[in-house]
Amino acid sequence: MTSSEKLELIIATADDMKADRIETLDVRSKTSICDYFVVCSGTSDRHIQSIAERIEEKMIEHKQKPTRTEGDGSGWVLQDFGDVIVHVMREEQRQFYDLETLWKSMGPDPSLGPPK
Repeated sequence: MTSSEKLELIIATADDMKADRIETLDVRSKTSICDYFVVCSGTSDRHIQSIAERIEEKMIEHKQKPTRTEGDGSGWVLQDFGDVIVHVMREEQRQFYDLETLWKSMGPDPSLGPPK
């Protein structure tokens, strides 16, 4: 499964689970850890957990088990699917950490070569 296919499935699943403000960050030119971040919000810890669980279920159906999941019950769940990393956050954490601005303001890493 390509990173673009993973991305589409994750976004569709988050949307089906009524995640708020689903945003994709293309970080291919900025880091070698992954190709994309998906950042979305849930309305409560239970909603966040439900979104993350459903994303994991859908990805496992496509033979894509997360290599790591962190943050159960903390208001922020991170799921690492290799080339796509998912952040499901409470709005308060999302505004505080502001991952979107952090990664958008970061310049390309010259050691990664030309953008894909």
